Amino acid sequence: MSDHHPLDEQIRGVLAAHGRLGQDARQIGVDTDLYQAGMTSHASVNVMLALEGEFDIEFPDHMLKRNVFNSIRSIRSALSELVPA
Repeated sequence: MSDHHPLDEQIRGVLAAHGRLGQDARQIGVDTDLYQAGMTSHASVNVMLALEGEFDIEFPDHMLKRNVFNSIRSIRSALSELVPA
């Protein structure tokens, strides 16, 4: 986890609560495929909704794709476009 970003802990917290991962979200690598780690498409919707609540944002339609929620890094990238600085 040498590529640490301030948003990562909040993302990991949401994943731990809603991602239904087969491993500890706090130990998962930023580039680990979350679907291979056990997240289902149903769980990804719960993660998306929890992220919207956590960051007070709404994911636009063009971001409602599997690859946006594929890893911590991809979620962070999407959030960095949506969360006010």
